[in-house]
Amino acid sequence: MSTDLTELGEFIAAKRPECVVRFAVVEDELTVEVAPSNIRGLVEFLKTEPTCKFSTLIDITAVDYPQRPKRFDVIYHFLSMYQNHRIRLRLSVREEDIVPSITAVHPSANWFEREVFDMFGLLFSGHPELRRILTDYGFRGHPLRKDFPTTGYTEVRYDEALKRVVYEPVSLVQEYRQFDFMSPWEGAEYVLPGDEKTEEGAKK
Repeated sequence: MSTDLTELGEFIAAKRPECVVRFAVVEDELTVEVAPSNIRGLVEFLKTEPTCKFSTLIDITAVDYPQRPKRFDVIYHFLSMYQNHRIRLRLSVREEDIVPSITAVHPSANWFEREVFDMFGLLFSGHPELRRILTDYGFRGHPLRKDFPTTGYTEVRYDEALKRVVYEPVSLVQEYRQFDFMSPWEGAEYVLPGDEKTEEGAKK
């Protein structure tokens, strides 16, 4: 299988050298790094070229690497049911870069690109309706960025007095920010609340 994928990678790189930065086969999976400006053309080629026929878009997601100048990797997964192959496309972009939408080639990319926009804050040019899809209107931030706080910025709760959902800034008092993960089972010299029940059970 890896030999077939290597040949496929070489074929794609030879046919579309302006699109392919590099490719690699790792654990029987073909990954192609793509120049962001050429993603739409390469996706169309992979869909229509008889040797490839990657007609099914499986997923679009992203990965956040805050320490890198090109902070995000946008990842595309495609399936060729005709050739029984899978391919992963990866492109690296800066936070301010705009990625060309592939909705004109794969209409199913619509919701995937909206999810990447919602979770990571990446923009897609040419998308028919780029708006949040998983979070609410007015949501602050992008939850899958590494610098997004685990508590979020806003708390949503139902107010019994107002009989409606209200939004409030998250406010954690200091005592709830202190965590002690030690336990008598890990050799601690003290007992945490609740652990004394274990000792009492052992004596019985």
